[in-house]
Amino acid sequence: MRWLRVVVLLIQVHTFLALRGTLPSVSSDANTTSYGANAKVKFTQPSPELWADIPIVEPHTGYKKVVVTGGAGFIGSHVAHALLERGDDVVVVDEMNDYYDVSIKEDNLQLLREKAKEMESEDRKERLAIYKGDINNQTLMHGLFEQEQPEWICHLAARAGVRPSIEDPLLYVKANVQGTTNMLEYSRAYKVRNVVMASSSSVYGESESTYFSEAEDVNQPVSPYAATKRSGELIAYTYHNLYGLNVTNLRFFTVYGARGRPDMAPFKFISRVTRGDQIEQYGDGSTSRDYTYVEDIVDGVIRAIDRPYPYQIFNLGKGSGTKLSEFISLVEKHVGKKANIKLLPEQPGDVPFTNADVSKAQRLLGYESTVTMEEGIKRTVAWYKSVFGENGMGLEEAVVKRRAP
Repeated sequence: MRWLRVVVLLIQVHTFLALRGTLPSVSSDANTTSYGANAKVKFTQPSPELWADIPIVEPHTGYKKVVVTGGAGFIGSHVAHALLERGDDVVVVDEMNDYYDVSIKEDNLQLLREKAKEMESEDRKERLAIYKGDINNQTLMHGLFEQEQPEWICHLAARAGVRPSIEDPLLYVKANVQGTTNMLEYSRAYKVRNVVMASSSSVYGESESTYFSEAEDVNQPVSPYAATKRSGELIAYTYHNLYGLNVTNLRFFTVYGARGRPDMAPFKFISRVTRGDQIEQYGDGSTSRDYTYVEDIVDGVIRAIDRPYPYQIFNLGKGSGTKLSEFISLVEKHVGKKANIKLLPEQPGDVPFTNADVSKAQRLLGYESTVTMEEGIKRTVAWYKSVFGENGMGLEEAVVKRRAP
């Protein structure tokens, strides 16, 4: 297929330039493109004035059928659950890879089946469809779009993780760049009304801003994972520019909460402190992350789905950072045990801090992060103990029963 050859070429060029840090910077309102115009700008405070002139898109109300790629995963299953709960139909597609224990995803799907059954009505019986497979599989995706005829896409499927991407960058290019391009191509071909895509705060790299702003240059990624996420944003802009496809990119800041991924620090720390196992702390504890509770992220994602902006990029975060040392202290407090900490050197590819300027999402999406860090840790610990017990017995990755409280 001719378009596929073009896509592959785009993937190679975009990813190569992203890794070299020479990609053009797409402006936040998608009307202009500049080459490094904001490269030396440091944002020291939230900048709502930058977005004052962008017209607000009013939310689409009423029924939707939404495709959620990565819908068996952490964030995806929460988004799918929330969509079902409000009365939408959901089409989940997930390759069920073994990046972490597949039983976790299977249990997430079971939760969705139960919610879909609960939401059935006389005139709408089948509320949930599940497709297991790779979004790069042409047969699978053609069949999905032909059968479901979706108008709304929430593309969350991706290979996650900074450190693993350094070990196998080509795997990340295939999943995150080629997979994203495939979703955009099918969305174009089937005249989808709105595509919402997951990007990442990792695109900010070693930004020196106090608050990471969508207006700053992000063309110096420090990991293949970040490069693939930035490439996805740019290819999405290309589809908007060429075909008028409505696309919104959401830069998630470190997400945690119930049913969290076992490879991420919040889950690991809660699990290991609960069980009395040693935790590994990279660096001196001064690194800071904008930890965002999953409930807030889901609210932002659904707000973006409902508002078909022509092309936008939004930060979704708490809007303030928490030092690693403070994070561990909160875990100790709510678990009720002291942490056994092993100090290790900082890891290549990790950024020293993340802190989201969410003023754009506040104005254009009506987004607000409402769950405090302490409340989020408290809820996550309560969920963990409800599943794994007061002493956290059993392997982190082996999940027999996972239920949010």
